Amino acid sequence: MKRPSAALPKRRICHNRRTLRKNLTKKAFPLFVLSLFFIFAPAVLADGQGPTGTETHGLDPAVLIGVAIMLVVAKLGGEIFERIHQPGVLGELFAGMLLGNLVIFGFGGAESLKTNETVAALAELGVIILLFEVGLESDLKKMMEVGWSSLLVAIVGVIAPFFLGWAVSAYLIPDEPRLAHIFIGATLCATSVGITARVFKDLGKLSTREARIILGAAVLDDVFGLLILAVVSGAIQAAGTGNPLSLLNVAGIALKSIAFLVTSIVVGQLLIPHLLRAAGRLATRGVLLTVAISVCFAMAWAAARVGLAPIVGAFAAGLVLDEVHYKPSGGRKERDLDDLLQPVSTVLVPIFFVLMGLKVDLRLFTRLDILGLAIALTLAAITGKQICALSVVERGVNRLAVGVGMIPRGEVGLIFAGIGATLMLPSASGVSVPVISSAIFGAVVIMVIITTLLTPVALKWALGRKRTHKREGRDAGKEGPAQGGDSAEAAGTANRVRG
Repeated sequence: MKRPSAALPKRRICHNRRTLRKNLTKKAFPLFVLSLFFIFAPAVLADGQGPTGTETHGLDPAVLIGVAIMLVVAKLGGEIFERIHQPGVLGELFAGMLLGNLVIFGFGGAESLKTNETVAALAELGVIILLFEVGLESDLKKMMEVGWSSLLVAIVGVIAPFFLGWAVSAYLIPDEPRLAHIFIGATLCATSVGITARVFKDLGKLSTREARIILGAAVLDDVFGLLILAVVSGAIQAAGTGNPLSLLNVAGIALKSIAFLVTSIVVGQLLIPHLLRAAGRLATRGVLLTVAISVCFAMAWAAARVGLAPIVGAFAAGLVLDEVHYKPSGGRKERDLDDLLQPVSTVLVPIFFVLMGLKVDLRLFTRLDILGLAIALTLAAITGKQICALSVVERGVNRLAVGVGMIPRGEVGLIFAGIGATLMLPSASGVSVPVISSAIFGAVVIMVIITTLLTPVALKWALGRKRTHKREGRDAGKEGPAQGGDSAEAAGTANRVRG
């Protein structure tokens, strides 16, 4: 006779094992897909190389499949890094480094992407959109209202790394031109505000004085860094045409840069509202996005026309459109410009970071002189930002946290290095060579990676260190009066419980 089903022993199911397997599968999937991409990418790129003899257009099909692969590996790399709580931009950079160094294993299909003019143009558009976004995220009124601490931290945070980087470069690579040393110093100036802001947001500390000082100083750092970039780039371009470098020329470029920013902001504040009011009467879809990108490109063109980097104009356009008030006609819903711009930046910006990774030759890292330069630049970048923390004038501020929060270079350092790789200077033999050679570019990339990875961990430690010291101070202060009697001891105990 069969036993009743209720009497049968139940099988125990381990839900933890199923959950663990599911989590491992979820986390490993992007890495698996990325591995497959690097396995099959050589064959795909090789198949797309060169003319087929049947196309009737001027675009090489290899560019199409190359950009497609760049976009996919960028997103997979960004996903992997974000899952380990690191900035996605580093994942895009590492994906480009892996793709560009497949030549080590005998595949050179990605080599054509490094010098392709179409890919370079898309990457430059990505940088312009990125700086436009940075300008949009910068509040012009708040920049004017920053306290003395933020202003001093920003000024010292530009000056100290600049001269430290210049000195390190001049000492370790003395054969390079003086303007190359100056440009390397300029790559150490700016701070990536997004990385630090994310750490403060994750810790719930965006409203602290340290966060306000750092974020205000980081935005000003972008402005000062762009001005330095404009001055140095202008001096390099003048030297490339044979004009001698003089203090008067440098002062002229600096005044031209400041005048361009101020004029752009003043004229933009007067004209942009009327332009947007007229655009709001149009019933066509995407009017705000079209007008915003057109303003961005127009100001980038204007900056290039006056001898400045186009990203300076893009940043100025973002400042002008920061408080955009767009009133669409017909009762349509008002859209935020940041949200509208997101799909454009999602496609174009990763191309720039992947291209920067493509240009990094990992074989150069076997040279001790390049590794030594990378380490020295990293130490100079960190030390310079620690020096700027000493300029905080407010009392009770965690200066260590301020200095650590100013460390990351992130995307800004890569942008500066990328521009340096396109600027040319005549060598001793009269041949034009890039200001930032491939070896120096690799050293700068290492500096950017280390400072970006170091900041989240170091900032959490610095902020936690302040809380620990405060708690110890409170406990020590409460133990003193407790020795005077039972009532004091009881009061101290109650206070500690509440704390």
